[in-house]
Amino acid sequence: MKPIGAMSGWRWAAAFTCVGFLGLMATASQDAKQGAQRAADPEAGRAAADVGGGAENKPAEDEINPAQQKAIERGLAYLAEVQNEDGSFGRGRYGRHIAVAALGGLAFMADGNVPGRGRYGEQVAKALEFVLRNTAESGLLATDGTTGPMYGHGFATLFLGEIYGMNPSDGRVRDALVRAIDLIINSQNDEGGWRYNPVPYDADVSVTICEVMALRSARNAGIKVPRESIDRAVRYVRDCQNPDGGFRYMRQPGTSAWPRTAAGVASLFYAGIYEDDSIERGLDYLDSNAGVGAVGGPQSQAHYYYGQYYTTQAMYLAGGDRWQAWWRRARAELVEEQSADGSWVDHQAGESYATSMALIVLQMPGRYLPIFQR
Repeated sequence: MKPIGAMSGWRWAAAFTCVGFLGLMATASQDAKQGAQRAADPEAGRAAADVGGGAENKPAEDEINPAQQKAIERGLAYLAEVQNEDGSFGRGRYGRHIAVAALGGLAFMADGNVPGRGRYGEQVAKALEFVLRNTAESGLLATDGTTGPMYGHGFATLFLGEIYGMNPSDGRVRDALVRAIDLIINSQNDEGGWRYNPVPYDADVSVTICEVMALRSARNAGIKVPRESIDRAVRYVRDCQNPDGGFRYMRQPGTSAWPRTAAGVASLFYAGIYEDDSIERGLDYLDSNAGVGAVGGPQSQAHYYYGQYYTTQAMYLAGGDRWQAWWRRARAELVEEQSADGSWVDHQAGESYATSMALIVLQMPGRYLPIFQR
């Protein structure tokens, strides 16, 4: 099966990145302004994306190897086995959580499966039904009793956007997706970001990247997203960068950390910014600090799979030598960390979450998901 195309990244950039916006920002580099000028014209934007060197259309050597493929096969089999009858995954604290259901569905889709088609088409369909059953009239995607639902809402909206991008004739998915996007737009705070609850009072980088990816996926699939929402999100993310190139949790003073730095860099890429000093400084920080090969391994690091998920996307979108160097190290560690039963372990969020994240990362070179295409 070949990947099903979606709206290309240069159209997103043309829609959301403009000279007028970047020109208002005193901290924007000349490279960023030039990149925005190119993005303002579709053909020039396409050329700029190619020059930017992202890996979407420029595979690195040896992106897929036998050990990786074996790990993927075992991981998918494990995830299918532990899926609950209602389409959710897991038990305990994060059992039947909409974010984990969405990530599990995305993990199967990254193998080329869609509802009703593929080895794991049934599993994708069940995850989709779980998400749709937990769609509120307000557009919020969350199970009853969920606290801080915007994390889950962002991942679930991304899942719906990827589903709809592959099958735009599904009216139920479109309806839920439009309402979910409207909720994201309406809950953006004055700083330009989002936080745990669907009210525009606060923001942090971690939740903001979830919503930016959801907006990008929906826009790729043809859903209208206001340019102003993206402009404000970009402004917020920039305001969270520290002088060392890393990103802090919020606009208020704080320390840098590699998982949220990866989220910050990925946010800018998904907002259609491909050449920018903030991105380069963030990537440099990740080169020096991202937690692959750390003493003690993944279990010694907080938010390891979250960090892997976004760092791999950031390096993939950067392409070139950064992507090749990161990918070999990240892939080797993920393959090494797989358990005998095919799962990956996260003692806080559970095996279904960690396994879904690891599988999405390992299958990124397959380029099946529209969000990973250009």
